[in-house]
Amino acid sequence: MKEIKRDMYLQKLIDKKGNGMIKIITGIRRCGKSYLLDPLFKNHLIEEGIIEDHIIKLELDRKENKKYLDPDILDKYIHSCIKDKKKYYILLDEIQLVSDFESVLNGFMYEKNLDVYVTGSNSKFLSTDIITEFRGRGDEVKVYPLSFSEFYSAFKGDKYEAFEEYINYGGLPNILAFKTPLEKKNYLINLFETTYKKDIIERNNLQRSDVLDSTINILASSIGSLTNPLNITNTFISNGLKDVSRNTISSYLDALVESFLISKVERYDIKGKTYITTPSKYYFTDIGLRNARLNFRNQEENHILENIIYNELLIRGYNVDVGVVETFEKNKNNKTIRKKLEIDFVCNQISKKYYIQFCLGLDTRDKTIQEEKPLLNTQDEFKKIIIVKDGLSNWHTEEGVLVLNIKDFLLNSNSLDY
Repeated sequence: MKEIKRDMYLQKLIDKKGNGMIKIITGIRRCGKSYLLDPLFKNHLIEEGIIEDHIIKLELDRKENKKYLDPDILDKYIHSCIKDKKKYYILLDEIQLVSDFESVLNGFMYEKNLDVYVTGSNSKFLSTDIITEFRGRGDEVKVYPLSFSEFYSAFKGDKYEAFEEYINYGGLPNILAFKTPLEKKNYLINLFETTYKKDIIERNNLQRSDVLDSTINILASSIGSLTNPLNITNTFISNGLKDVSRNTISSYLDALVESFLISKVERYDIKGKTYITTPSKYYFTDIGLRNARLNFRNQEENHILENIIYNELLIRGYNVDVGVVETFEKNKNNKTIRKKLEIDFVCNQISKKYYIQFCLGLDTRDKTIQEEKPLLNTQDEFKKIIIVKDGLSNWHTEEGVLVLNIKDFLLNSNSLDY
């Protein structure tokens, strides 16, 4: 397998080096957080002249390091490695496994010669605590499974072959090590059961694994569709499970989001400039895990590609919402009716804002008008883009909307600015 370069994330760590804050690397299990710390960041430190005994690394999910899950033992060990006043780099993998890890890390901040980097796989123990427990001294770096560009850089084949692999098996780095479809499928299916699902149940003390299973299956079957806890609860009731409450479903959805397995996307009223809190959309952090959950059935291409576009936008650092635009139109009886049109993604990043629609293709003028309509009804000057699976890339419609082919969009990080 070719080396997978994660230059974007590595550069973020380099830029934050020595800033006096705890660098907290978060993301789903098996997405490459450990690899980012060692060898990528560790090698960078060595290349910069840092002596190896001034790099203290612990993988806290390894059996031989179980004793360090006791915060007192961990703290004592770290301090036993510090022999002088020179800078030491502390690299701790899966820190959320340590009880009361916040106090240990906060203690390190009082020592000026320590630069601390930790990874974690659960936002319930990390992202929330960055704000509350670290008192502004936590600096989060979110890591995602491989983008298509990263995947293609390590794939042996052309971009068309790589794309077919990616939409089937996703971007968990280890997937590139397997040669046959059966090996890839088994890896993802087993990983879901033995790692993600087990982790969610244990951390949240969930009592109904059957309800969790069904909730995951419902979300996997309806990625990109509007839903909420009440809708899911009603699905259970219609299938004969009347003992499942809406509060239970809400807590299970929260657990899935907090594990980084699922992302929740709220709707935003563009003209009213307000959020519509329910219903929402849910996407999988890795499309291969979604496909594995359904045993690689139910391959609705448009929803899979929409999920991949959403993930790519997150990787590029955008805040992403689903857009809602209200319009007033005349019906065939010349009566004015109110309609709400949906924009797949509203993306914000500092001063940049984009409206993005996705469709499989623009093969007719009527189809183009249909896809343009929500974008044009925003009635503002922010950039409007349609991403297509099939067709030419980097051209503009008669109304000035940019059209991008999905492969070009994914492979060029600057594609939205064409």
